[in-house]
Amino acid sequence: MANSASSGAAASANAPPLAEELAAARAAVANVVPILRHLLRSDDNSIFSDEIVARVRGMFLDVARQLVIALAEAAGHTEPEGWAHKASDELAHVLAENPVFLEHFHTLALEWQWTERLERRRALDPVLPPLLQSRMADPAVDVSAGAMSLLAAQARFCQQQRRMQLPLGELPGDLLHIALVTLRTYVGADGTADAYALVAERCVRVRIDETRSRLAQMGRVLDGMGGNAAAALDLDKAGVALFLTALARGSGQSREAAIMATIDNQLPRLLLALRACGLAGDAVAATALALHPDTHLPPGFDGLAPDEAARLLAEQDHAP
Repeated sequence: MANSASSGAAASANAPPLAEELAAARAAVANVVPILRHLLRSDDNSIFSDEIVARVRGMFLDVARQLVIALAEAAGHTEPEGWAHKASDELAHVLAENPVFLEHFHTLALEWQWTERLERRRALDPVLPPLLQSRMADPAVDVSAGAMSLLAAQARFCQQQRRMQLPLGELPGDLLHIALVTLRTYVGADGTADAYALVAERCVRVRIDETRSRLAQMGRVLDGMGGNAAAALDLDKAGVALFLTALARGSGQSREAAIMATIDNQLPRLLLALRACGLAGDAVAATALALHPDTHLPPGFDGLAPDEAARLLAEQDHAP
């Protein structure tokens, strides 16, 4: 865990310029969702060929396809896959209108981008980082079994991202609920169609156990580490996925917000998030430079106490 900051006076002296940088960073993030929505709805793929947009679009199409297949099966269609191929595009567009869905899919695509980038740059294993390997070797059966389950879940995530897919079972509970409600709204008020949608919803809910999702399993692995959970803030040891989950937990942010803090124009948020987790200044600098090796770190971030860093983050998140 971290070294404490020097003094409250030093922290306050450093806060105003950093707060200004945070405001600029927050303004940049505010534009992400409307821009991404526009890109996803565009038919001109030659102009918007960025891999992030393509991956987000792919995940929306895959989720929509699964929902339509469930609806087709409930309605007794003999070829639900073929029907889904024709009907899923429009539902994908409807789902993409939801900013919570957009944020989640966008940050999953960013996570995968970091996973590939750091595998090339720092030889980080995308599936079996050292921290998880050590958990698998733990003599406690529940610890090793939990690590093995996460290993399998992370391997599936990597394969799914390569295919631009996301199973319904990997959606957080609130997003799964939104997806199913959207499906019922999409089919309209027709009694027969709504009845089929209700059957499809029940079937999907019965099949899915949210506690088996990759995100839930990462949470359990960190819970099992107890007081040693701060070790997951070591990017090279924890790997991208566990690091991002630990960063979110330690800084009091959503996982989506923590991932957004890692992008190029969000360095002030990243530095604050790492300090809010309790990392000492040298560890904060090492992590920031691992992600952004060509950046120049602003002075003063290491003088902020963790609680002051957390306060600044919270103020930015709730600013009008």
